[in-house]
Amino acid sequence: MIPIPSGVRVWIATGHTDMRRGMQSLALTVQESLKRDPHAGDLYIFRGRRVDLVKILWHGVLQSMKEVNNRI
Repeated sequence: MIPIPSGVRVWIATGHTDMRRGMQSLALTVQESLKRDPHAGDLYIFRGRRVDLVKILWHGVLQSMKEVNNRI
């Protein structure tokens, strides 16, 4: 369980994302597609073609980009 502080916005990407993409590539997608700063503390969720895999991109409390892969 990852505790999410109150006030953090959660953004869910529509469609599917290539799960081979890394943290920098997903951050670039956030910048170009959503016109948002990936370092602003918001949480971004991307799902793969299969629905059982998501990638969560979050610039968290430790001031470093985090990429969490979870199988649902």
